[in-house]
Amino acid sequence: MKISLAIIEDQPAIRQVLSTYLGAQPEFACELVMGSVEELLAALHAGAPAPRLVLSDIGLPGGLSGIAGIPLILAQAPGAEIVLITVYQEPDRVVQALCAGAVGYLVKTTPLPDIKKALLDVLAGGSPMSPAVARHIARYFRPAAPQATLTQREQQVVEAIEQGLSYKLVADRLGVTINTVRAHIRIVYEKLQVSSKAELMNRARNK
Repeated sequence: MKISLAIIEDQPAIRQVLSTYLGAQPEFACELVMGSVEELLAALHAGAPAPRLVLSDIGLPGGLSGIAGIPLILAQAPGAEIVLITVYQEPDRVVQALCAGAVGYLVKTTPLPDIKKALLDVLAGGSPMSPAVARHIARYFRPAAPQATLTQREQQVVEAIEQGLSYKLVADRLGVTINTVRAHIRIVYEKLQVSSKAELMNRARNK
């Protein structure tokens, strides 16, 4: 018996590629192919059979995001497993998705055969994640090395970033150039073993 699969993707070309490929696989039946979370919820409310798997984009302009839609979908299809596919790799966003109830997180550059494998892994009890995303998550939860100490100027730069200042405003406050601020940020990232502003802010919240 084929596995019922719902696809949510706002871009028609990508939606077509996903539905054509996955729908041609003997394991899947792409019964619900939608452009938004709202469309899927409306179909379920109207009596459409609940899918076993949902493959959803996160960035869905003009309506609910893929993350915001997770609990609403699960409320109408409690047996569904939801995998998100997106261009976003920020650790904060991945953690939000997993906390909301997603069981997998893939980037859109994932080859189609690997997307199929990830969906089948979900049914086998797995929680697939693209390698690049997994690396970001590992860094997100990794504590800073004990020897990671910042100079006074580096600490000033970090504090300004935490306050929401742009690089230009940080440069103006400290009386340096934007390139100097960027150089300090690169050193801070290396010392704290982070790779994005989101990771830096998270480390600041948890220190």
